[in-house]
Amino acid sequence: MFSRRDRGRGGDGLEGVISFFGSHHALRAESVMKRAGFPVRLIPGPREISPNCGVALRFDYGLREEAISLLEASSVQFEAVHHYPER
Repeated sequence: MFSRRDRGRGGDGLEGVISFFGSHHALRAESVMKRAGFPVRLIPGPREISPNCGVALRFDYGLREEAISLLEASSVQFEAVHHYPER
């Protein structure tokens, strides 16, 4: 689905965060993306990004278009996609 050359820069390449309206959406997104081979990690939802859900999904921001397409095709509801490098 995606090429390793598209990976984001820095650390583990997981500089993106997907926010959700509920934790069940985050868990479903994690499952869908892992099955598709995306490197992802559940994290506590950063309050400065979204107060809606306590869980967010860290992913490779360089693959954001592919991630959005996959989540939409899998009917996974998400709030927004953010560039949010780890500090």
